[in-house]
Amino acid sequence: MDIPRVLARSLLIAASDAIIAADRDGVIRFWNKGAERIFQYAESEAIGRSLDLIIPERLRARHWSAWGNVMQTGRSRYGEGDVLAVPGTRRDGTRVSLEFAIVLLTYEAGGIGGVGAIMRDVTARFEELRDLRRKLASAGEPRDR
Repeated sequence: MDIPRVLARSLLIAASDAIIAADRDGVIRFWNKGAERIFQYAESEAIGRSLDLIIPERLRARHWSAWGNVMQTGRSRYGEGDVLAVPGTRRDGTRVSLEFAIVLLTYEAGGIGGVGAIMRDVTARFEELRDLRRKLASAGEPRDR
């Protein structure tokens, strides 16, 4: 048994985090069970569709500008180990707060074939921090006597 290959396949498919891959054009080519859970689209509904599926409309222009730069240069301003924090959109239109890391998918002969991402839903933590900040801010405000 090829343990590394079996491990990789199992992690890709069953991970609780979303694992997504898109080609150079931003078309989704891989969508795991974690992506189904977080974004509420079945694999069959996501594969072959644009990443716009999960990108909030107000952020699409900025996303595609950066995407084009990465595809052209083969470099991202987010290096190894950097975690991005962005909002995403679920099937029902609700917002989800995401933390994720990306990896460029490169061909052996060179060139970029697309991007892979591992995404975690941090919505609950984001909302807790926002509420705590609000409480701290209101506790510091002078009160009427």
